[in-house]
Amino acid sequence: MKRPEQAVILCGGLGTRLRPYTDHLPKPMIPCNGKPFLEYLLEQLAEKGIRRFLLLTGYLGEQIQQYFGNGTQQGWEIDYSHGPAEWDTGRRLWEAQDQMDARYLLLYSDNFVPFPLEKVLLQHERHGLPLTFMVSPKNPGNLVLDEEGIVQRYDNQRGEDRPYVEIGYMVVERDRVLPWLPKPDCSFSEALRDMGSQQQISAWVQLDAYHSISDPDRWKAAERYLQPKKILLLDRDGVINEKAAKGEYVNCWEEFRWIERTRDSLRQLSKMGFRFIVISNQAGIARGMTSPEEVERIHRKMVETLTAEGIEILQVYVCPHHWEDNCDCRKPKPGMLFQASRDHLFRLDRTVFVGDDPRDMEAAENAGCASLLFNKQIDLATEISQIMLH
Repeated sequence: MKRPEQAVILCGGLGTRLRPYTDHLPKPMIPCNGKPFLEYLLEQLAEKGIRRFLLLTGYLGEQIQQYFGNGTQQGWEIDYSHGPAEWDTGRRLWEAQDQMDARYLLLYSDNFVPFPLEKVLLQHERHGLPLTFMVSPKNPGNLVLDEEGIVQRYDNQRGEDRPYVEIGYMVVERDRVLPWLPKPDCSFSEALRDMGSQQQISAWVQLDAYHSISDPDRWKAAERYLQPKKILLLDRDGVINEKAAKGEYVNCWEEFRWIERTRDSLRQLSKMGFRFIVISNQAGIARGMTSPEEVERIHRKMVETLTAEGIEILQVYVCPHHWEDNCDCRKPKPGMLFQASRDHLFRLDRTVFVGDDPRDMEAAENAGCASLLFNKQIDLATEISQIMLH
Protein backbone atom coordinates (compact mmCIF):
# COMPACT_ATOMS: atom_id res chain seq x y z
CA MET A 1 0.00 0.00 0.00
CA LYS A 2 1.25 3.46 -0.86
CA ARG A 3 1.07 5.46 2.35
CA PRO A 4 0.06 9.09 2.01
CA GLU A 5 2.88 11.48 2.84
CA GLN A 6 0.82 14.67 3.06
CA ALA A 7 -2.20 15.77 5.08
CA VAL A 8 -4.48 18.58 3.92
CA ILE A 9 -6.58 20.23 6.63
CA LEU A 10 -9.58 22.52 6.10
CA CYS A 11 -8.99 25.47 8.46
CA GLY A 12 -11.02 28.29 6.94
CA GLY A 13 -14.42 28.18 8.65
CA LEU A 14 -15.97 31.00 10.67
CA GLY A 15 -16.77 28.88 13.72
CA THR A 16 -20.09 30.65 14.25
CA ARG A 17 -21.32 28.17 16.88
CA LEU A 18 -18.29 29.01 19.01
CA ARG A 19 -18.96 32.72 19.20
CA PRO A 20 -17.98 34.87 21.03
CA TYR A 21 -14.78 32.78 21.39
CA THR A 22 -14.20 32.90 17.63
CA ASP A 23 -14.86 36.63 17.28
CA HIS A 24 -11.11 37.16 17.42
CA LEU A 25 -9.77 33.60 17.12
CA PRO A 26 -10.01 31.07 14.24
CA LYS A 27 -11.74 27.87 15.27
CA PRO A 28 -8.68 25.59 14.80
CA MET A 29 -6.82 27.75 17.34
CA ILE A 30 -9.37 27.20 20.12
CA PRO A 31 -7.21 26.31 23.16
CA CYS A 32 -7.31 22.87 24.75
CA ASN A 33 -5.13 22.39 27.80
CA GLY A 34 -2.95 25.31 26.86
CA LYS A 35 -2.40 24.68 23.14
CA PRO A 36 -4.49 24.97 19.97
CA PHE A 37 -6.80 22.12 19.02
CA LEU A 38 -5.13 22.03 15.61
CA GLU A 39 -1.81 21.18 17.24
CA TYR A 40 -3.26 17.93 18.58
CA LEU A 41 -4.25 16.95 15.04
CA LEU A 42 -0.83 17.71 13.62
CA GLU A 43 0.88 15.78 16.43
CA GLN A 44 -1.44 12.83 15.87
CA LEU A 45 -0.60 12.77 12.16
CA ALA A 46 3.12 13.14 12.82
CA GLU A 47 2.97 10.05 15.03
CA LYS A 48 1.61 8.20 11.99
CA GLY A 49 4.61 9.33 9.97
CA ILE A 50 2.80 12.20 8.19
CA ARG A 51 4.93 15.32 8.60
CA ARG A 52 3.98 17.36 5.54
CA PHE A 53 0.90 19.51 6.00
CA LEU A 54 -1.10 21.82 3.78
CA LEU A 55 -3.39 24.09 5.79
CA LEU A 56 -6.30 25.61 3.86
CA THR A 57 -6.88 28.81 5.81
CA GLY A 58 -9.49 31.53 5.57
CA TYR A 59 -11.07 33.36 8.50
CA LEU A 60 -8.25 34.87 10.63
CA GLY A 61 -5.86 32.49 8.90
CA GLU A 62 -2.88 34.73 9.59
CA GLN A 63 -3.08 33.70 13.26
CA ILE A 64 -2.64 30.04 12.28
CA GLN A 65 0.35 30.83 10.09
CA GLN A 66 1.91 33.07 12.72
CA TYR A 67 1.67 30.32 15.36
CA PHE A 68 2.85 27.32 13.32
CA GLY A 69 5.08 29.00 10.72
CA ASN A 70 6.67 26.50 8.36
CA GLY A 71 6.77 23.80 11.05
CA THR A 72 10.54 23.40 11.19
CA GLN A 73 10.69 23.71 14.97
CA GLN A 74 8.55 20.57 15.27
CA GLY A 75 10.29 18.74 12.42
CA TRP A 76 7.32 19.30 10.13
CA GLU A 77 6.87 20.90 6.72
CA ILE A 78 3.84 23.20 6.65
CA ASP A 79 2.50 24.98 3.56
CA TYR A 80 -0.56 27.20 3.31
CA SER A 81 -3.28 27.97 0.82
CA HIS A 82 -5.14 31.05 1.98
CA GLY A 83 -8.39 32.42 0.63
CA PRO A 84 -11.18 34.79 1.66
CA ALA A 85 -13.35 33.80 4.60
CA GLU A 86 -16.39 33.50 2.32
CA TRP A 87 -14.84 30.71 0.23
CA ASP A 88 -16.63 27.40 0.69
CA THR A 89 -14.79 24.15 1.34
CA GLY A 90 -14.91 22.94 -2.26
CA ARG A 91 -13.39 26.20 -3.49
CA ARG A 92 -10.53 25.87 -1.01
CA LEU A 93 -9.74 22.37 -2.27
CA TRP A 94 -9.99 23.44 -5.90
CA GLU A 95 -7.68 26.42 -5.44
CA ALA A 96 -5.05 24.33 -3.61
CA GLN A 97 -4.94 21.41 -6.04
CA ASP A 98 -1.47 22.22 -7.36
CA GLN A 99 -0.07 21.96 -3.82
CA MET A 100 -1.59 18.54 -3.18
CA ASP A 101 0.00 15.13 -3.61
CA ALA A 102 -1.72 12.62 -5.89
CA ARG A 103 -2.78 10.70 -2.78
CA TYR A 104 -3.26 12.66 0.44
CA LEU A 105 -5.13 12.66 3.73
CA LEU A 106 -7.91 15.19 4.18
CA LEU A 107 -9.11 16.26 7.63
CA TYR A 108 -11.46 18.76 9.13
CA SER A 109 -9.94 20.98 11.80
CA ASP A 110 -12.65 20.46 14.42
CA ASN A 111 -12.86 16.65 14.87
CA PHE A 112 -10.51 14.35 16.76
CA VAL A 113 -10.63 10.56 17.07
CA PRO A 114 -7.98 7.82 17.23
CA PHE A 115 -6.93 7.27 13.63
CA PRO A 116 -5.99 3.69 12.57
CA LEU A 117 -4.33 4.81 9.35
CA GLU A 118 -3.30 1.33 8.22
CA LYS A 119 -6.83 -0.03 8.61
CA VAL A 120 -8.39 2.89 6.77
CA LEU A 121 -5.78 2.60 4.03
CA LEU A 122 -6.45 -1.14 3.70
CA GLN A 123 -10.15 -0.39 3.19
CA HIS A 124 -9.23 2.22 0.59
CA GLU A 125 -7.01 -0.20 -1.33
CA ARG A 126 -9.54 -3.01 -1.11
CA HIS A 127 -12.26 -1.05 -2.91
CA GLY A 128 -10.15 1.17 -5.14
CA LEU A 129 -12.55 4.12 -5.00
CA PRO A 130 -11.57 7.80 -5.22
CA LEU A 131 -12.12 8.50 -1.52
CA THR A 132 -12.34 6.64 1.79
CA PHE A 133 -13.38 8.36 5.00
CA MET A 134 -14.03 7.38 8.59
CA VAL A 135 -17.60 7.23 9.86
CA SER A 136 -19.18 6.75 13.25
CA PRO A 137 -22.54 5.12 14.11
CA LYS A 138 -25.03 7.86 14.96
CA ASN A 139 -28.74 8.30 14.57
CA PRO A 140 -29.82 10.58 13.08
CA GLY A 141 -26.84 10.48 10.75
CA ASN A 142 -26.04 11.63 7.26
CA LEU A 143 -25.10 8.52 5.29
CA VAL A 144 -25.98 4.92 4.51
CA LEU A 145 -23.48 2.07 4.01
CA ASP A 146 -23.83 -1.34 2.46
CA GLU A 147 -22.32 -4.49 4.00
CA GLU A 148 -18.99 -3.87 2.24
CA GLY A 149 -18.66 -0.34 3.61
CA ILE A 150 -19.58 1.43 0.37
CA VAL A 151 -21.55 4.64 0.77
CA GLN A 152 -24.99 4.29 -0.81
CA ARG A 153 -26.29 7.71 0.13
CA TYR A 154 -24.76 10.86 1.60
CA ASP A 155 -26.71 13.91 2.70
CA ASN A 156 -25.42 16.91 4.61
CA GLN A 157 -28.73 17.00 6.50
CA ARG A 158 -29.30 14.48 9.30
CA GLY A 159 -32.07 11.90 9.05
CA GLU A 160 -33.37 8.89 10.99
CA ASP A 161 -32.88 6.68 7.93
CA ARG A 162 -29.15 7.40 7.79
CA PRO A 163 -27.40 5.56 10.68
CA TYR A 164 -23.82 6.83 10.23
CA VAL A 165 -22.14 10.21 10.35
CA GLU A 166 -18.98 11.11 8.48
CA ILE A 167 -16.15 12.37 10.71
CA GLY A 168 -13.39 13.06 8.22
CA TYR A 169 -9.89 11.51 8.23
CA MET A 170 -10.07 10.75 4.52
CA VAL A 171 -7.74 9.07 2.04
CA VAL A 172 -8.18 11.03 -1.18
CA GLU A 173 -7.10 10.38 -4.75
CA ARG A 174 -6.68 13.95 -5.95
CA ASP A 175 -7.23 13.49 -9.68
CA ARG A 176 -10.29 11.29 -9.19
CA VAL A 177 -12.01 13.59 -6.68
CA LEU A 178 -11.39 16.98 -8.30
CA PRO A 179 -13.81 16.31 -11.21
CA TRP A 180 -16.61 16.00 -8.65
CA LEU A 181 -16.07 19.60 -7.50
CA PRO A 182 -18.26 22.02 -9.50
CA LYS A 183 -16.28 25.13 -10.41
CA PRO A 184 -15.59 27.78 -9.33
CA ASP A 185 -17.29 27.55 -5.97
CA CYS A 186 -19.06 24.79 -4.06
CA SER A 187 -19.28 23.01 -0.76
CA PHE A 188 -17.24 19.83 -0.46
CA SER A 189 -20.34 18.18 0.99
CA GLU A 190 -21.99 18.62 -2.42
CA ALA A 191 -19.21 16.57 -3.99
CA LEU A 192 -19.60 13.91 -1.29
CA ARG A 193 -23.35 13.80 -1.93
CA ASP A 194 -22.85 13.26 -5.65
CA MET A 195 -20.05 10.73 -5.17
CA GLY A 196 -22.15 8.82 -2.65
CA SER A 197 -25.06 8.61 -5.06
CA GLN A 198 -22.71 6.90 -7.54
CA GLN A 199 -21.12 4.58 -4.93
CA GLN A 200 -17.74 6.27 -5.27
CA ILE A 201 -16.89 6.47 -1.55
CA SER A 202 -15.85 3.71 0.84
CA ALA A 203 -15.96 4.05 4.60
CA TRP A 204 -14.18 2.63 7.62
CA VAL A 205 -16.38 2.48 10.71
CA GLN A 206 -14.70 3.90 13.80
CA LEU A 207 -16.52 2.59 16.88
CA ASP A 208 -14.52 4.70 19.30
CA ALA A 209 -16.21 7.99 20.19
CA TYR A 210 -15.11 11.05 18.26
CA HIS A 211 -14.71 14.46 19.85
CA SER A 212 -15.28 17.88 18.36
CA ILE A 213 -14.90 21.57 19.15
CA SER A 214 -17.93 22.52 17.07
CA ASP A 215 -19.77 24.13 20.00
CA PRO A 216 -18.81 25.20 23.55
CA ASP A 217 -20.09 22.06 25.32
CA ARG A 218 -18.35 19.67 22.93
CA TRP A 219 -15.21 21.80 23.05
CA LYS A 220 -14.98 21.41 26.82
CA ALA A 221 -15.56 17.65 26.56
CA ALA A 222 -12.85 17.42 23.88
CA GLU A 223 -10.49 19.35 26.13
CA ARG A 224 -11.06 16.87 28.97
CA TYR A 225 -10.59 13.97 26.56
CA LEU A 226 -7.30 15.36 25.24
CA GLN A 227 -5.92 16.06 28.69
CA PRO A 228 -3.11 13.54 29.41
CA LYS A 229 -4.18 10.81 31.84
CA LYS A 230 -2.45 7.88 33.47
CA ILE A 231 -5.08 5.17 33.16
CA LEU A 232 -4.24 1.47 32.94
CA LEU A 233 -6.74 -1.15 31.73
CA LEU A 234 -6.59 -4.53 33.46
CA ASP A 235 -8.11 -7.91 32.83
CA ARG A 236 -9.23 -9.52 36.09
CA ASP A 237 -8.82 -13.31 36.17
CA GLY A 238 -5.19 -14.23 35.61
CA VAL A 239 -3.94 -10.66 36.13
CA ILE A 240 -5.40 -9.40 39.42
CA ASN A 241 -6.44 -12.76 40.85
CA GLU A 242 -5.67 -16.42 40.22
CA LYS A 243 -7.72 -18.04 37.50
CA ALA A 244 -10.11 -20.87 38.25
CA ALA A 245 -9.58 -24.21 36.55
CA LYS A 246 -10.46 -24.39 32.86
CA GLY A 247 -14.23 -24.26 32.41
CA GLU A 248 -14.71 -23.05 36.00
CA TYR A 249 -15.14 -19.57 37.49
CA VAL A 250 -14.39 -17.62 40.65
CA ASN A 251 -17.94 -17.79 41.95
CA CYS A 252 -17.67 -15.90 45.25
CA TRP A 253 -15.34 -13.62 47.18
CA GLU A 254 -14.19 -16.52 49.33
CA GLU A 255 -12.72 -18.16 46.19
CA PHE A 256 -10.89 -14.97 45.13
CA ARG A 257 -7.09 -15.33 45.44
CA TRP A 258 -4.88 -12.29 44.85
CA ILE A 259 -1.83 -12.38 42.60
CA GLU A 260 0.35 -10.59 45.11
CA ARG A 261 2.95 -9.52 42.55
CA THR A 262 0.22 -7.62 40.70
CA ARG A 263 -1.04 -6.07 43.89
CA ASP A 264 2.46 -4.82 44.69
CA SER A 265 2.80 -3.38 41.17
CA LEU A 266 -0.53 -1.58 41.45
CA ARG A 267 0.70 0.10 44.64
CA GLN A 268 3.84 1.25 42.84
CA LEU A 269 1.93 2.47 39.79
CA SER A 270 -0.53 4.31 42.03
CA LYS A 271 2.34 6.24 43.56
CA MET A 272 3.29 7.22 40.00
CA GLY A 273 -0.20 8.67 39.45
CA PHE A 274 -1.92 5.76 37.69
CA ARG A 275 -5.58 4.88 38.08
CA PHE A 276 -7.13 1.65 36.88
CA ILE A 277 -10.11 0.24 35.00
CA VAL A 278 -10.93 -3.48 35.05
CA ILE A 279 -12.27 -5.14 31.87
CA SER A 280 -13.54 -8.68 32.47
CA ASN A 281 -15.43 -11.41 30.59
CA GLN A 282 -17.69 -13.33 32.99
CA ALA A 283 -19.46 -15.94 30.88
CA GLY A 284 -20.20 -17.89 34.06
CA ILE A 285 -23.18 -15.57 34.52
CA ALA A 286 -24.73 -16.56 31.18
CA ARG A 287 -23.94 -20.22 31.88
CA GLY A 288 -25.78 -20.06 35.19
CA MET A 289 -22.62 -21.01 37.12
CA THR A 290 -22.08 -17.62 38.74
CA SER A 291 -24.71 -15.22 40.00
CA PRO A 292 -24.58 -11.55 38.98
CA GLU A 293 -24.93 -10.62 42.64
CA GLU A 294 -21.82 -12.61 43.58
CA VAL A 295 -19.82 -11.08 40.73
CA GLU A 296 -20.88 -7.65 41.97
CA ARG A 297 -19.88 -8.61 45.52
CA ILE A 298 -16.47 -9.84 44.34
CA HIS A 299 -15.82 -6.55 42.61
CA ARG A 300 -17.06 -4.48 45.52
CA LYS A 301 -14.73 -6.32 47.92
CA MET A 302 -11.85 -6.15 45.45
CA VAL A 303 -12.27 -2.39 44.97
CA GLU A 304 -12.64 -1.77 48.71
CA THR A 305 -9.44 -3.67 49.45
CA LEU A 306 -7.45 -1.89 46.77
CA THR A 307 -8.86 1.53 47.69
CA ALA A 308 -7.68 1.02 51.28
CA GLU A 309 -4.17 0.54 49.86
CA GLY A 310 -4.29 3.77 47.84
CA ILE A 311 -5.14 2.04 44.54
CA GLU A 312 -7.97 3.77 42.68
CA ILE A 313 -10.22 1.58 40.55
CA LEU A 314 -12.27 3.96 38.43
CA GLN A 315 -14.73 1.30 37.28
CA VAL A 316 -15.15 -2.42 36.65
CA TYR A 317 -16.70 -3.41 33.30
CA VAL A 318 -18.18 -6.88 32.95
CA CYS A 319 -19.46 -8.80 29.94
CA PRO A 320 -21.99 -11.31 31.34
CA HIS A 321 -22.76 -12.92 27.98
CA HIS A 322 -22.11 -16.38 26.60
CA TRP A 323 -19.50 -16.64 23.85
CA GLU A 324 -22.28 -17.71 21.45
CA ASP A 325 -24.36 -14.58 22.13
CA ASN A 326 -22.38 -12.51 19.59
CA CYS A 327 -22.49 -9.41 21.80
CA ASP A 328 -20.33 -6.36 21.17
CA CYS A 329 -18.74 -6.38 24.62
CA ARG A 330 -17.18 -9.82 25.04
CA LYS A 331 -13.47 -9.74 24.39
CA PRO A 332 -11.88 -9.97 21.84
CA LYS A 333 -14.52 -7.47 20.72
CA PRO A 334 -13.60 -4.01 21.98
CA GLY A 335 -16.98 -2.80 23.22
CA MET A 336 -16.05 -2.56 26.91
CA LEU A 337 -12.87 -0.63 26.08
CA PHE A 338 -14.80 1.84 23.94
CA GLN A 339 -17.39 2.28 26.69
CA ALA A 340 -14.69 2.94 29.26
CA SER A 341 -13.17 5.60 27.01
CA ARG A 342 -16.56 7.29 26.60
CA ASP A 343 -17.31 7.20 30.31
CA HIS A 344 -13.95 8.45 31.51
CA LEU A 345 -12.84 10.58 28.54
CA PHE A 346 -9.41 9.08 27.91
CA ARG A 347 -7.57 8.28 24.70
CA LEU A 348 -7.28 4.59 23.97
CA ASP A 349 -4.29 5.29 21.74
CA ARG A 350 -2.52 6.58 24.87
CA THR A 351 -3.50 3.61 27.02
CA VAL A 352 -2.26 0.07 27.74
CA PHE A 353 -4.44 -2.98 28.32
CA VAL A 354 -2.87 -5.72 30.46
CA GLY A 355 -4.27 -9.20 29.94
CA ASP A 356 -3.17 -12.82 30.19
CA ASP A 357 -4.97 -14.21 27.14
CA PRO A 358 -4.57 -13.69 23.37
CA ARG A 359 -8.18 -12.49 23.32
CA ASP A 360 -7.13 -9.59 25.53
CA MET A 361 -4.39 -8.68 23.09
CA GLU A 362 -6.84 -8.88 20.20
CA ALA A 363 -9.34 -6.70 22.06
CA ALA A 364 -6.61 -4.10 22.58
CA GLU A 365 -5.72 -4.20 18.88
CA ASN A 366 -9.39 -3.85 17.93
CA ALA A 367 -9.70 -0.86 20.25
CA GLY A 368 -6.53 0.81 19.02
CA CYS A 369 -4.62 0.68 22.28
CA ALA A 370 -1.31 -0.85 23.31
CA SER A 371 -1.26 -4.19 25.12
CA LEU A 372 0.91 -6.18 27.49
CA LEU A 373 0.64 -9.96 27.84
CA PHE A 374 0.89 -10.63 31.56
CA ASN A 375 2.67 -13.43 33.34
CA LYS A 376 3.70 -13.74 36.96
CA GLN A 377 7.38 -13.30 36.18
CA ILE A 378 7.17 -9.77 34.78
CA ASP A 379 7.44 -6.63 36.86
CA LEU A 380 4.25 -4.90 35.83
CA ALA A 381 5.25 -1.46 37.14
CA THR A 382 8.53 -1.53 35.22
CA GLU A 383 6.95 -2.83 32.01
CA ILE A 384 4.19 -0.21 32.03
CA SER A 385 6.66 2.60 32.74
CA GLN A 386 8.77 1.54 29.76
CA ILE A 387 5.77 1.29 27.44
CA MET A 388 4.43 4.70 28.45
CA LEU A 389 7.85 6.30 28.01
CA HIS A 390 8.19 4.71 24.57
